[in-house]
Amino acid sequence: MTLLTGTSEAEIGAPIEQCWEVIADVAGAPRWQHGLERVDVLERDFEGRVVLCDTVTDARFTKVHCRVQVAYDPPFRVTFTRVSSDDVDVMDASWELGELPGGRTRAAWRMAVDPGPVGLLAKPLERALRPLVVGRRAQELAREVAARYGTGADRPA
Repeated sequence: MTLLTGTSEAEIGAPIEQCWEVIADVAGAPRWQHGLERVDVLERDFEGRVVLCDTVTDARFTKVHCRVQVAYDPPFRVTFTRVSSDDVDVMDASWELGELPGGRTRAAWRMAVDPGPVGLLAKPLERALRPLVVGRRAQELAREVAARYGTGADRPA
């Protein structure tokens, strides 16, 4: 098992409710998340939120297809869990939001991916995948919130 993990964090100059609206819009994520090419909605809950979807991510050397279950804990957490995939053995991710003074929000993107057996390619593959696994996802969220709501710029944590 080659588990790649990481976290991307930022302080966002917007209230938690605005950040929540962006991360809870799972179907709209490809518009602002680098590398996430597509989210095909398979099932929604009674509130209209995506609870099961197929995703396609550009991993530079291949496209990663994954069926994902989504769970919500408003307005603090959205989790993403691999249901099935021919491309990765494990994929768990989450957005975690926390309220800060002054109407700001701390956002954290956490992700763990196991691309399966890779043997001698483990280290080069890890170097190639790490920016895609975590990258600057929290800063992307800050830019999207600012674009939607005209709020202040992000500050990396």
